[in-house]
Amino acid sequence: MPRFLAHVNVMLRPIINDPQGLAVRDGLHSLGFAAVTEVRVGKRIDVTLEAATPAEAEAQVRDAAKQLLANSVIEDFEVTVTELATA
Repeated sequence: MPRFLAHVNVMLRPIINDPQGLAVRDGLHSLGFAAVTEVRVGKRIDVTLEAATPAEAEAQVRDAAKQLLANSVIEDFEVTVTELATA
């Protein structure tokens, strides 16, 4: 069965305050990066899985993101799937 690598990018929704992003922005300012106006911090989760098709792999990972990997109340997520080469 083919193997796939899925990247799940999780970000706070735009209306949610991002204190970690503010701290990173302030740190960048203190290092001389005055042109930086906004920073949002998120997370990327890599999932390797077996599935019959790329669409099936994406569906499985989307279900996992909805149930566990992202908090649907305050976060949005994107999923990208690529097939891994067979050895």
